[in-house]
Amino acid sequence: MKILFAILIAAALGYFLGSLNFSIIIVKTMTGKDIREMGSKNAGLTNTYRCAGKTCALLTLVGDVFKGVLAVSLAMFGSILGAGIKGDTQYIGYIAGIGAVMGHIFPVYYGFRGGKGVLAAASSFIMINPKVLIAVLMIFIVILAISKYVSLASIFSAAYSPLAVFAMSYIVDKCSLGASILYTVLVAVMAVTIIRKHKPNIDRLIAGTENKFIFRK
Repeated sequence: MKILFAILIAAALGYFLGSLNFSIIIVKTMTGKDIREMGSKNAGLTNTYRCAGKTCALLTLVGDVFKGVLAVSLAMFGSILGAGIKGDTQYIGYIAGIGAVMGHIFPVYYGFRGGKGVLAAASSFIMINPKVLIAVLMIFIVILAISKYVSLASIFSAAYSPLAVFAMSYIVDKCSLGASILYTVLVAVMAVTIIRKHKPNIDRLIAGTENKFIFRK
């Protein structure tokens, strides 16, 4: 019962904190506009940068990373202090991460129209396993540098993340095979959700109409 309670609380924390979409909040506060009606109509960091500028994008980055870190932290520490769970709590963190991704994509506060969940997923690794974040971030940077497509870099990073989790957990951190597989499956859920959300981007990439990312001078 304690474990089930911790899982439900982690999922709820992740979802309700993840639903705080800072792209929507920041752009609305600073410009009075809805980012979901601008540019690609996606409530995410890239569209915020393109349509609202560097300041809004930076504040969005900080806010969306913070909410993911907070959700995972509260879930993991709460499972120890509140539910009295001893030992491994990484899976609790990953469940909170899934909740944060779902909240970011389907925010209850904004009519269930949000972003693609990339930052929410990445920020969950900060508290759970920073080595995974570094590995995934390296893939993102390499693909972005080569292709200039943020969407393609996000898709490749999401697809790579379950492999990175398994490698870091089982090979590097020497976790048990069962635990490593569990972490991998949970992260695979996040990855599949994010990739599915990128379907319009995939269609544009195939058609050759996807916008490339250009840094502002």
